[in-house]
Order: sequence, then C-alpha cells, then structure tokens
Amino acid sequence: MAWGVVLIAGGVRDAGGGSRAKMGDMTDVATTHNKAVSAPKARILVYSDDKNTREKVRFAVGSTTHGRTIAWTETATHDATIGYVDNNTFDLVILDGEAAKSGGMGICRQMKHELYHCPPVLLLVGRVGDAWLATWSEADAAVAHPLDPFAVRDAVDEFFAPAPAR
Repeated sequence: MAWGVVLIAGGVRDAGGGSRAKMGDMTDVATTHNKAVSAPKARILVYSDDKNTREKVRFAVGSTTHGRTIAWTETATHDATIGYVDNNTFDLVILDGEAAKSGGMGICRQMKHELYHCPPVLLLVGRVGDAWLATWSEADAAVAHPLDPFAVRDAVDEFFAPAPAR
C-alpha cells in the first residue's frame, strides 16, 4: 500500500488528514512512497442544460483518454460555464449547441472572442447539416445529435492524441 503526502498552503497534511510540519508556500504537490509519476489529469468541462446529455457524453468518453484520467466538471447554465472557464484551466470544453436559453454555439463564440487562452471546444450540434454553425461559432470540432458514443469518444481522443513523430 502506498502512503501519500499532500503539501497544502501553510503546511503538510498526511493521508489521514492530520497536519504536520509547516513547509512554506508549496501547493498541490502530491508524493507517494512508490515514486510513480502519473500523467496529469485531463480536465474537461461539459455544458448542457440536459442532465441526460451530460451523462451520455461522460459515458461515451469514459474515465480516461490516452492514458490520462479525466477530471469532469459539469455545468447547466451559461453563467456557471463562463464562470468556470474564466477561473479555471481546462484541456477541453464540450458545449451542447442544443441547450435551451443559452446554446453552446453562442457560448463558444463568446469564449473564443473574450478569452486570451481559450481551451479547445467540441460542439454538440443538432444535426449533421448544422456543421456550418459550428464553423460560425469557431468550435474546434463538432459531433451531431443523436450522439453516437463512438463518434464522441473519437472526437475527444483527437484532442488528447500525442503529436506524430517527425
């Protein structure tokens, strides 16, 4: 069994929750006795006002992509989505273009115009014929409803695929 130590701002906390010696300003550093280095988590935000759509995306993609564990963040409103993207770093944002009130196409275009470091965006469009709307919104890729789990998985994997060797 590997015991872990997590350094937090202002001190060290062991895996059992107890604090130990103060270590300065180190944050979010994890160590284990087995010294294994793992790949960083893939941080993906998925936005849809429909909980079933968010679940379909998470189920289709799974828990890993190219050996990286996925840390999911789900949002159901425009304000929550913009708030999370403004205050966090994501490797991919998946937006439902068919969401009511505030669709993913408009959110995508807003993100691309307002964020200096905008993460890549996968847009879920209503039908194959709506691909031109994904182009207008400046999305990096699009998948059409009804969501084919294999197409969703393949689209997400494309963003995390290693660069080809030259």
